[in-house]
Amino acid sequence: MINMKHQTLLFDMDDTLIHCNKYFNEAIEVFTEMLLDRLKGCPLTAEEIMDKQLEIDLRYTEEEGFVSTHFRQSLIDTYEYFAAKFARNVEEDCVEELMRLGMSVYEKEIESYPHMNETLLQLKDEGHLLCLYTGGDVLIQQKKIEQMGLAEFFEDRIFIEQHKNSETLARIIEREGFERTSTWMIGNSVRTDIVPALENGLHAIHIPAEKEWAFNIIPVNVEPKGAYLSVRQLREIPAAIEEYWSTMRPR
Repeated sequence: MINMKHQTLLFDMDDTLIHCNKYFNEAIEVFTEMLLDRLKGCPLTAEEIMDKQLEIDLRYTEEEGFVSTHFRQSLIDTYEYFAAKFARNVEEDCVEELMRLGMSVYEKEIESYPHMNETLLQLKDEGHLLCLYTGGDVLIQQKKIEQMGLAEFFEDRIFIEQHKNSETLARIIEREGFERTSTWMIGNSVRTDIVPALENGLHAIHIPAEKEWAFNIIPVNVEPKGAYLSVRQLREIPAAIEEYWSTMRPR
C-alpha cells in the first residue's frame, strides 16, 4: 500500500497560491477606457477591444510561452490595429502609456489566496514533499516567491518554466525522480496544470479561479490513471488527499 504521508505535491503559483489574473483584468479595463477615449468618434465597442486584445495575447502565449512583455505588446498591437482600421495616427505618447500600463501588472503588491500559509504548513507537517511549478519570467516569479516567503515551504524544489506543458512536466518528473503514483499537480489552469498532469499519469487537483483567463480553459480529454479532484479553496486540499487515499486502502 502506498503511504499517504509521503506524497509529492507540485503547486502552481499564479491564481493557485497568489492572485494574478485580477491585476491583468484591471489593466484591461483601464486600457479599454483609454482606447475608447483615444479613438472617440469611431464605431468601436469595449467588447471589440477586449476581444482583439485577448486574441493577440493568446497568440503570443501559444507561440512563445509565458513572457512578461507579451501583455504590454498585446495592448500596443490592439491600439495599432484599431488605429489603422479607422485611419487614425498612432500617437507615441499613447504607446508609451500602454507600455507602462502593460508592465504595471508586475508591480502590484502580491496578495495570497485565503489560507495559503496554513494549508502549506499543514501539508508540510503531514510529511508531504512540497514543490512549486510555475510559468513565467524567472526574475518576476522569483520576486513573487521572495515577497511571499514561499521558499520556507518549497526550499530548492522550485521550477520556473517559460513553457508549462506535458513535455516540460515530464522532464521535471524524470530529472527529480518523482514517483508518478504518489505525485500530485495542484493548480487552476486546465491547460497547463491539469491536462499535463493527467497525461503524465499524475494525480491532479483543480482549483478553479474566480475569473479564468481564456488560455487556461480547454476540455479534459485524458483518462485519469489516479485521482482527478476539484476543490474550491486551498484549505480543502489536505482533506481531499486524505479522503482519496482512504478509499484506496484495503478493507
